[in-house]
Amino acid sequence: MNAGKWSVARCLLLPILFCCALFARSTLENESEEETNNYLTHDAPGIEKREHTLKKPYQGSGMTIPFWDFAGSTMVTQSFIRLTPDTQSKRGLLFNKVPLRSRYWEVRIHLKIDGHGKDLYGDGMAFWYVKDPLVHGNVFGHSDYFTGLGVFLDTYANQNGAHNHGHPYISAMVNNGSLHYDHDRDGTHTEVAGCESKFRGVDYDTHISIRYFNDVLTIYTDVWGSERFDECFSVKGVVLPTGYFIGVSAATGDLSDNHDVISIKTYELEGDTGPKEDRSRVGPSASIFAPPRDHVDDAPPPMSNVKFFFLVVFAIIGVVVLIAVGMVVFQKQQETSRKRFY
Repeated sequence: MNAGKWSVARCLLLPILFCCALFARSTLENESEEETNNYLTHDAPGIEKREHTLKKPYQGSGMTIPFWDFAGSTMVTQSFIRLTPDTQSKRGLLFNKVPLRSRYWEVRIHLKIDGHGKDLYGDGMAFWYVKDPLVHGNVFGHSDYFTGLGVFLDTYANQNGAHNHGHPYISAMVNNGSLHYDHDRDGTHTEVAGCESKFRGVDYDTHISIRYFNDVLTIYTDVWGSERFDECFSVKGVVLPTGYFIGVSAATGDLSDNHDVISIKTYELEGDTGPKEDRSRVGPSASIFAPPRDHVDDAPPPMSNVKFFFLVVFAIIGVVVLIAVGMVVFQKQQETSRKRFY
């Protein structure tokens, strides 16, 4: 090939190679972003806010916890903070005393929910970002008609509910103070989204991440000891004010569980670079709510080994009794036949 032809070919080839390189880079960036959105690692997502973080050792001087208040049945130990013991009719609350001024944030909670119940247990636990902290009530230990955000870790399905999912179940509710959380319906008519999650009674450490970023609320969980957060659900168009208080609560009723908190870590996130509106005076709101749903009963719990053993024993005894009765009846019939023959 002479110099002229090579020069023309090179001029045509270079733009093609450049376009291919841009396409490949864009594809890799999209794949990387999609993978990041699918799950998060346990690496710190931003700046940890010390005044909104709770880690061992918990206690300062006396029975106080720096930056935190607790009430109800809450008990502080060296290894965990127990909101409720595995006892009926208990309520426990744990709230940060410092309002969270960050516009966007992420809260990661290390927790454990377990108890003596194998088939029946309850009621559950909640994360709060609310205007009025540490108020006792009937919504997992905290007050109804709250103002702010509630994320509910519900372990018991109420029989009067209207839901088409199993339990344990995680859901979120954004409230401006006018909405009622309906326990009989498991909050199904006021939730913005939800997902099933086997966070109760697992052998691994349980972690939940509540991430509020660019007006998107996303809940992640790690219940398998995988050291990564898988997405539970994500909701766009959520507006939350700044200056509310974070906290957790739990409650038991006729059924019970231990509800333990090991740590709460809060991070400030850097959001979009557009104009910053004042979020201190806005009201909590969400652009969507989950539609009402028909009631579908939960699948029956699996039979325990003890119950299965006794069921087999009783079945064997029943068969033996039937055989014995049959043999007696047969012998009497034989004797009756012989008497008639003689």
